[in-house]
Amino acid sequence: MARFNDAAAEMLQEFSDLLAISGGDTFRVRAYEKAARAVAECPAEIADLDEKGLDAIPGVGGHLARKIAELRDTGSVAELDELRAMVPAGLRALLTVPSLGPRRAYQVYDELGITSVSELLDALHGQRLRGLRGWGPRSEENLAEAIRGAQAGGRIHLDVALDLAERLLAGLAALPAVRRAAYAGSLRRMRETVGDIDLLAASSKASSVMQAFCSSPLVSRVLAHGPTKSSALTAQGVQVDLRVVDPSSWGAALVYFTGSKPHNIHIRRLAVRAGLKLSEYGLFDAGTGERLAAGTEEEIYARLGLPWIDPLLREDRGEIEAGLDGKLPILVRDRDIRGDLRMHTNLTDGVASPAEMAAAALARGYAYCAITDHAPRLPMQRMTTDKVLAKRRQLRDVADRAGIELLHGTELDIAPDGSLDTDDEALAGFDVVVAALHSSLHQSRQEMTARLLRAIGNPFVDIIGHPTARLIGQRAAIDVDLDEVFAAAARTGTALEINGFPDRLDLSDELVRRALRAGVRFAISADAHAVRQLDYMKFGIATAGRGWAGKADVINTYPLDKLRRFLAGSKPEQLVR
Repeated sequence: MARFNDAAAEMLQEFSDLLAISGGDTFRVRAYEKAARAVAECPAEIADLDEKGLDAIPGVGGHLARKIAELRDTGSVAELDELRAMVPAGLRALLTVPSLGPRRAYQVYDELGITSVSELLDALHGQRLRGLRGWGPRSEENLAEAIRGAQAGGRIHLDVALDLAERLLAGLAALPAVRRAAYAGSLRRMRETVGDIDLLAASSKASSVMQAFCSSPLVSRVLAHGPTKSSALTAQGVQVDLRVVDPSSWGAALVYFTGSKPHNIHIRRLAVRAGLKLSEYGLFDAGTGERLAAGTEEEIYARLGLPWIDPLLREDRGEIEAGLDGKLPILVRDRDIRGDLRMHTNLTDGVASPAEMAAAALARGYAYCAITDHAPRLPMQRMTTDKVLAKRRQLRDVADRAGIELLHGTELDIAPDGSLDTDDEALAGFDVVVAALHSSLHQSRQEMTARLLRAIGNPFVDIIGHPTARLIGQRAAIDVDLDEVFAAAARTGTALEINGFPDRLDLSDELVRRALRAGVRFAISADAHAVRQLDYMKFGIATAGRGWAGKADVINTYPLDKLRRFLAGSKPEQLVR
């Protein structure tokens, strides 16, 4: 059953979007957006809170608490209905276009009269958007790519798929007839988006398992109901396929249904060359039909002359050759991470206090964490130098009580010319400096490359955050010479971030591997803006693993003294505290 939190968050976000698209006050727009995030991340069911309890949610306050209460009590919000009526339907339709955003949606509506996705595509085809202020050929291409990706879609983000799969698995695992259950397919390989969810269960009583699955409260419609395979749609519109196999075939089935298809084809070729036959039922002698292995994945791979291959690597991108040569990488794991070097608090666009974030990091077993709120250039953050210094004092007090090493960091904005929004003297006071792109993302390849190289060359910058600035399914990556960027980062000892936020996963797995070959080191972060989002670290770790990164390649696996040496490595000695 959906939480009321989600409905309230959607209401607040719609307020933010409609205010933005109709030219509302920037701070008010930001307040609604921040409150929407706080409500969505609130661990309590807010339907049970009175107005005072709603008011206490960080970022909400009395005014918005009354709107949430109105939604709960009446099913609607009168002021939102009035705002909807003020914004033309065609303009509201443009809010659904990925990567367009409220401001640009209003621009194309107001200046070109565009009121639908089809009209927007016609304008893109006719190259009419590039005549608008702030647009150019590259921004047209990026928007077209985002729309095509969404239309091709049906794919869901990794966090949504994983949450749904784990809830379905919990139901299966509770059945007495189920010996084992797991998710397979692209979700087990932790691809950044998932088309549908593949579940696997081991049982000798398939019919009862299928009946329980098809009657699950998470299933809204059964598409097919068979003796060993059923397909269903969830309330979110996600297709889930369940296969039930005999427990003796578990390992073979898990190999087969995890894939990927190219990986499976490759290992089947190995089997054929060895006089064997591989299927979801086991590995057989092709001549006699005798089953040689089936119970575990390790047995299957061993019979083929291979070590067990981590599902993250099963894309046929060299993992089989590396396995045959005994050169498979030892991938970075959750247990290797000693801290998170990028998180935000309610001082800027987060929803939890530094003390709450520190306590949550400690509960995860971290030895250290960095609070990296935004610097002053982004006006909606309302950051000032005085606030920076006050936060530094506050963090010292929090650290004394929290039992975890708190690093005072900052996330700087990289300007179009590559300059940063804080001077060197101020930067010298930070433990960790993250620099990232937030605007002017449609510069030419030459301009964008020069911009990033200048930031990387700044001796105070420790980490380049979300280096390609992409948003999955919404905004394409920047156009930049990544080979130059990777070479510069390796040369200067500047870490590149693997951002675990599910909308980003930036660097991507393929770029991680490419950067790794150039000698780059990485910082894996959750980019958490709320306590629950610290769990996004696992998506960054999975992305790093898919890119073949190991523990030694990731700076936040370092013990604190080694990390401090790395962070201080390129800074001018006279300016380091």
